Amino acid sequence: MEVKRKLFQGVGNIIRFNWHFYVIAGMLSVLILFLCPFLPDSFRLPLIYGTIILLILVVSSLAVSFYIYDLSGIYALSWLEDLNSKKVMNIHAGFDETTETIRQKFPAVDLTVCDFYDPLKHTERSIKRARRLYPPPQDTKAIQTASLPFPNNTFDCITVIFSAHEIRDEQERIRFFSELNRIVQPSGQIFVTEHLRDFNNFLAYSAGCLHFYSKKKWRSTFQKAHLTILKEIKSTPFITTFILEKNGAAL
Repeated sequence: MEVKRKLFQGVGNIIRFNWHFYVIAGMLSVLILFLCPFLPDSFRLPLIYGTIILLILVVSSLAVSFYIYDLSGIYALSWLEDLNSKKVMNIHAGFDETTETIRQKFPAVDLTVCDFYDPLKHTERSIKRARRLYPPPQDTKAIQTASLPFPNNTFDCITVIFSAHEIRDEQERIRFFSELNRIVQPSGQIFVTEHLRDFNNFLAYSAGCLHFYSKKKWRSTFQKAHLTILKEIKSTPFITTFILEKNGAAL
C-alpha cells in the first residue's frame, strides 16, 4: 500500500518551490513581445525565436516532470523488497516525500528517518520553500553527512531518494557513502535513486541537468566508498536506482 498522491502533486510542487524561475521567464517573454514592434528586424526575429525556445524548454521540462512524478508511479518505490521487520534508514535533504509511503507499504518496518539539510550549505530557495510547506516529521533526526550518529552495521537497508546529489562537494559525498557503508549490515543494501546527467535528462531539463551527476561520477563515488553496484534499475528513462552492497569494486 502506498500514500495516495493527488494528480499534479509532483509537478505542482516543482512550480510552488521554484515559482520565481517561472515568473522571471514569463515576465521576460512578455517584455520581449512588448518591445518587438519597436525593434529592427535584425533584433526582433532572434528575440522572438529565443522566446519561443525558452517557452518550449519550460513547458517540456514541466511535461517530463509531470510524467515522472505524477504518472510513472515512481513513488510506489517498487524496487524495494519486503522491509517488514527490518531496520531501515531513509535519508533526505530537507524535503521528504517517501517516508510515509515506506511506513504504509511496510507497516512492520523499524524505520529511522534522517535529514542532512544544512542551511549554510543548501541555500536554494526551493528547499527552503519545500521545508516551509512540508515540515519534516517530529521524529526526523538531523544528521551531518560526514559523521552519522549510528554504530557499525546498524541497518538492514538504507534508502537515499533524490537527495544525495545535494552533496555538492565530492570529498564530502565520498565520506557520506563511506559512512553509509559503515552503518549498513554486511548483508544489507543501499538504494540510491537519482536523475543522471545524461542525454535523456538534458533533453528534459537542458542546462538544469547540470545539477545532477553522471553515471561515471556516481560509480567513482561508490567505488571510493568501497561499495559495489549490485544492480541498476531504470524506473523511467530519466530516473536510475543503484542498489549497492558493501565491499568490492563497482561494476
